[in-house]
Amino acid sequence: MAERLKAPPSHGVPVLQISGLNVFYGRSHAVQGVDLTLQSGVLSVVGRNGMGKTTMCKAIMGLVPISSGSIRLFGEEIAGRAPAEVARLGIGYVPQGRRLWRSLTVDEHLRVMQRGKRGAWTPERIYEVFPRLAERRNNGGGQLSGGEQQMLAISRALLLNPRLLVMDEPTEGLAPVIVAHVEELLIRLAEQGDVAILVIEQNIGVATQMSDPVAIMVNGRINRVIASATLAGDRDLQQRLLGVGRHGHDETDAVPEGTATGAAPAPAPTGPVRVYLANPVTPTRWSQPVPAARIEAQARTLSRPTLATRDGSPVDTVRRLAEAARGEPYVMVAGTLDTKGEELRFIRDLVRAEGLRTRLVDLSTSGRSAGGDVTPQEVALAHPRGSSGLSSGDRGTAVAAMTEAFKAWLPRQDGVLGIISAGGSGATALVTPAMQELPVGLPKVMVSTMASGDVRAYVGA
Repeated sequence: MAERLKAPPSHGVPVLQISGLNVFYGRSHAVQGVDLTLQSGVLSVVGRNGMGKTTMCKAIMGLVPISSGSIRLFGEEIAGRAPAEVARLGIGYVPQGRRLWRSLTVDEHLRVMQRGKRGAWTPERIYEVFPRLAERRNNGGGQLSGGEQQMLAISRALLLNPRLLVMDEPTEGLAPVIVAHVEELLIRLAEQGDVAILVIEQNIGVATQMSDPVAIMVNGRINRVIASATLAGDRDLQQRLLGVGRHGHDETDAVPEGTATGAAPAPAPTGPVRVYLANPVTPTRWSQPVPAARIEAQARTLSRPTLATRDGSPVDTVRRLAEAARGEPYVMVAGTLDTKGEELRFIRDLVRAEGLRTRLVDLSTSGRSAGGDVTPQEVALAHPRGSSGLSSGDRGTAVAAMTEAFKAWLPRQDGVLGIISAGGSGATALVTPAMQELPVGLPKVMVSTMASGDVRAYVGA
């Protein structure tokens, strides 16, 4: 693998300089006073979902308005300019999700993007750099693999002959061998000196391989800029700043310079303590922000720090106590066994073959016994009116009742590692409301024949 690029000494005009950047979505402060400098070469910015990374990219490209701050390209102010003008000034953008035209072939994508004045990058050079695209030149965008689509998205941006390439999650969803290829390509491009690259990544391994140092973004701010080797080798730092294995409320602020890492912890408070719950209910992927007024109204004052002690001694890890109370972990496979029993059992067997425990949950409403680990009657008991809705004789009423019952039943189950379901439009509508009640980070997979239709109602779009 090519060596990562170290940022050169700070002399000359930076390729990109962001100062005091603020971006709002309504009342939500998405980007908060960001200061970031890319002198040349490659700079990686890492952070979890929702930290403001994509919004920062869009602000650079003029795709979202900024409320204040400065964005300079080679010393020239570009904040507030139209996206087309930003592109003409020399910034290429590879957005998250690739955004290709399904109906255009590879070659048509490249010809559309080629400027009238030929520069260093031409379709012919693209085909030399990406031989796979040359082989697929007559295939449509929708016929390409994920890796091929990313190659095409990068190629499309390069045909603008940019001085700066802004890439949002370029390795998302790619196979490891393709990830390595993309890494080496980007490093090679920057080494040639024709283009500088700002890479937005969640993959710490990719980010630390591609640049040194790496910037870390937390809650809309650049928390720190750190040596790649330090970040790659410090698992605890990754957890605290990037949330590996933690929830969003476990954020850690930047450590002030000069703070002794081995210093004794501050003594526990002995007086009244005001407790605020940023998420009164465990957040899901579809949760809306909790109004500040509600958080304030639900805050409470403790006369003594009872939450931090047990029998007069500090409790060091609350999460470990909670995990000990959970049942033995398993993967849940749920669906209507009376209509999709063969498919659901096939999925269950695949999961078992990986050495994982499973639990087959039957959500049938026909009244026929299908042999699941959990029967429809057990699930139906979670309905506010019990299982009576399933015996109404009306299929529509029974399905609606099972949907409500499963939505109430699923979040109460302990030990669930993830949930998989399969079915048609009816089963999709039955299962997905319950999936949306599960916390962020818990895998949820719905295999549905509705994939060719409008699935927005099922994924919360």
